[in-house]
Amino acid sequence: MDPGRVTLARPLTLDDDRILPTEPHVRSVAREIYAAVRDLPIISMHGHVDAGILARDEAFPDPAQLLVVPDHYVTRMLVSQGARLEDLGVLRTDGGPVETDGRAIWRRFCAGWHLHRGTPSRLWLEQELHDVFGVRVEPSAGTADEIYDVIADCLARPEFRPRALFDRFGIEVLATTDSPLDDLADHRAIAASEWRGRVVPTFRPDALVHVDRPSWRTDVERLAEVSGVGTTTYEGFLGALRQRRDHFVACGALSTDHGHATADSRPLEAGEAEAIYASALAGSVTPQQARAFAAHMLFEMARMSTEDGLVMQIHPGVARDYDPGVHELFGADKGFDIPTPVDFVRGLRPLLQAFGRHPRFRCVLFTIDETTYSRELAPLAGVFPSVRLGVPWWFLDSPYAMRRFREATVETAGLYNGAGFVDDTRAFASIPARHDVARRVDSGFLADLVGRGQLRLDEALETAVDLTVTLPRLAYQRQG
Repeated sequence: MDPGRVTLARPLTLDDDRILPTEPHVRSVAREIYAAVRDLPIISMHGHVDAGILARDEAFPDPAQLLVVPDHYVTRMLVSQGARLEDLGVLRTDGGPVETDGRAIWRRFCAGWHLHRGTPSRLWLEQELHDVFGVRVEPSAGTADEIYDVIADCLARPEFRPRALFDRFGIEVLATTDSPLDDLADHRAIAASEWRGRVVPTFRPDALVHVDRPSWRTDVERLAEVSGVGTTTYEGFLGALRQRRDHFVACGALSTDHGHATADSRPLEAGEAEAIYASALAGSVTPQQARAFAAHMLFEMARMSTEDGLVMQIHPGVARDYDPGVHELFGADKGFDIPTPVDFVRGLRPLLQAFGRHPRFRCVLFTIDETTYSRELAPLAGVFPSVRLGVPWWFLDSPYAMRRFREATVETAGLYNGAGFVDDTRAFASIPARHDVARRVDSGFLADLVGRGQLRLDEALETAVDLTVTLPRLAYQRQG
């Protein structure tokens, strides 16, 4: 960020045709398609919003804590230009000093506004500021305090509490991402309240299946406590995981979530799995054994999905916490994650051979390695009835990447082997903006098919609705 940068105050306006095709006739068709979906309910089945926000329904503390601090899409761009996470209010694991003045954090964010030009974050943030909070001036060093005051005034009003915004956004269902060790008290509190918003947990067992994690043995002991099933043996470990899955189902869960480094799903012989588990408990597991056990557990999680019907989301291919210093000081999910290539075809073959045509199995495959769309994922979704394509997410959650995804997959997988858009966000207020971008991209893509004579307009209108609400509802139904 350039502290000496001086810009004139500019109005914040939204082009209602943003992202739509530029060719006049196709844009006209895209407008008609988009009008049919822009106000449809939001099905948010893969995200990281804290359920406690909606359970407590307390006012958001300040603009920075709502829009900057929890959003690693925002902080990573600022960090790439020299900002410090501490100065952006990101908490340190050691309890060390960080900026706590929301206005100071907001000023740093606004001073770096130009850094987001051309990014999807800019699209989301502009729509949040303009549509949710009524901001009419573009962020900059000179307008930071004015905008902060406008948003802070909104946040003090009851119509900007989390549940009121949930209803205003038109969210039909919101899925959170939760550890098997979580008692899901916040979800139970929401379900027991008079508020009718639907918030469901998602079972994310990664921390328990990667046996070389430093905290793994402590986590396994905790698993025994919360499940009431002993975990001193491998069979007990599996039983404890099944109990937790049952608990999640009882609290409304529809899916599981798996963020392995690779797509490897090779199962182990029972004796070998038991031996590796015993080594892990003894603290002597090797990296090779840990990788083999993680692959085996991906297979076992698929087997468990055939038993309880939870939809299995698989999104491998990320070198997580790439900078160990940042991970040590700030913990996981702070923006230092880097995409890596994935071999889905060989990796998932054992899993799909065993369960790919099972009537109670459904898996949604995500990637941030675009080269796999047409070569691997679309062909898999185009033949296995259990497989659905997850749309671009994370690093690919952008208009250009979404368009490339449609172009790369439609000819092999069609439009009906997808699972709908997922926002993958921790930033609650960005949910409607992210879904709106996806709806605009799909409207433009379908309009282009109409313009090329590949679809009738009535088909395009029907398909747009299906991509927006019908497919995610179907894809995330518990199976069986």
